[in-house]
Amino acid sequence: MKSEQGFSLIEVSISVMLLAVIGLAFLSALATSATATSIMDERTTAKNLACSQMDHLKSQAYAGEYEAATIPGADYVASIITDTDGDIQKITVSIAHNGQVVTTLEAYKVAR
Repeated sequence: MKSEQGFSLIEVSISVMLLAVIGLAFLSALATSATATSIMDERTTAKNLACSQMDHLKSQAYAGEYEAATIPGADYVASIITDTDGDIQKITVSIAHNGQVVTTLEAYKVAR
């Protein structure tokens, strides 16, 4: 029976700790990628809404002020700022989500 050799307690504990560190690193990377995916989804949605708002504004007749189109079922808020200089108007569309501005889109419109 003396010829049988097994793993010592130190070897087993080191291998378990090594597996724990590798598992923790993997889970941390997974959580980070999930957070990044969520942020990119929010930004993409905000950019699409801003482009949609800008297209809506450009289709309207030239005016001093514009109202944001309603966004059904969305918890994003669109705000529109116009800055008129003669016949040229700078339109800024900002999309906010949870009280923070996610994206801003600027364009110009000319009175014709």
